Amino acid sequence: MKKILQFFKNSYAELRRVVWPSREEVISSTKVVIVSTVLFALVLGVVDFLLLKGIDFIF
Repeated sequence: MKKILQFFKNSYAELRRVVWPSREEVISSTKVVIVSTVLFALVLGVVDFLLLKGIDFIF
């Protein structure tokens, strides 16, 4: 039981040392992730479409 309590005490102490990002940093990072995900999905969609048309042309 002492090990479990020590684990939670250490975890809490570690979380107090974490430097949390500001709201603006989180929003900015989220925008980057969303935009890059959409762009990547569009690129994959175009590649998929082109491969499909190429296979249809061959066969």
